[in-house]
Amino acid sequence: MTETNTKPDPKHCGLVAIVGAPNAGKSTLVNALVGQKVAIVSPKAQTTRAKLMGVAIEGDTQILLVDTPGIFEPKRRFDRAMVAAAWGGAEGSDIIALVVDAKGGIGGKVTTIVESLVGRPEPIWLILNKVDLADKTKLLIHAEKLNALLPFAETFFISAGTGDGLAHFKTQLAKAMPEGPWHYPEDQVSDSTERALASEVTREQLYLQLHAELPYASTIETEQYIERQDGSLEIHQQILVERPTQRAIVLGKGGVRIKEIGARSRIELASITGKPVHLYLHVKVKPGWDEDREVYRDIGLDWVD
Repeated sequence: MTETNTKPDPKHCGLVAIVGAPNAGKSTLVNALVGQKVAIVSPKAQTTRAKLMGVAIEGDTQILLVDTPGIFEPKRRFDRAMVAAAWGGAEGSDIIALVVDAKGGIGGKVTTIVESLVGRPEPIWLILNKVDLADKTKLLIHAEKLNALLPFAETFFISAGTGDGLAHFKTQLAKAMPEGPWHYPEDQVSDSTERALASEVTREQLYLQLHAELPYASTIETEQYIERQDGSLEIHQQILVERPTQRAIVLGKGGVRIKEIGARSRIELASITGKPVHLYLHVKVKPGWDEDREVYRDIGLDWVD
């Protein structure tokens, strides 16, 4: 009898940096490729503050997706740290995927980012997102204009929200990843800690439920993250704001707003963790929190001058 030695198919693993202007749909794309929520999303721009890695699987390939903050013109130290995190997320990647809101068209913000990518050594792919909402007659025009500024290695038309074109895009990403061992276990979908995820979920509710500039003037600190003996989670968080008037807005009349934020965050966290959640929120006025080095460290941002 002849024995046949069959080697398993080789593993592939690579890093893809997802970059673009604020509100282009980068986090929605990462969540869709991973197959579950790992990054918070909201209709407001600049929801993502620090780079976060989502782990997607396609056959024998593990795709490490770096969801970066939106690239914009920074006005304060905190803004500069977010933009630095975005460009830092692109370093050492196997592919840079530039996500553009096809519905919004090509404005100065997009062209500035494209010009900043010229000359980079990594293969750069153009992802025209939200095609379900865009003017179909202009999609090819957008692609031609952007490729005239920078000849992209690949161009894709997708909708991260509806899934249009997503399977093909994911397959092509997998094909482009180099051979190598997987960096994470098969069941791990993100490099984020549970404590960090808890902060992000509550911050998402601030973006969804509060208006104007208030969410940008606030941050979340998860002070305690305890697993009780019954298997449930006990989470204590502080919402930091800059002024007493902002604290009043977060609390709402008779505490209605903070209760709603807590209730929705609790449901989301229970869904993600698969465990009952006891969430305790406290709103604290801390002027200049965005100049506190510890806050930067907790968020995952580097201090910048």
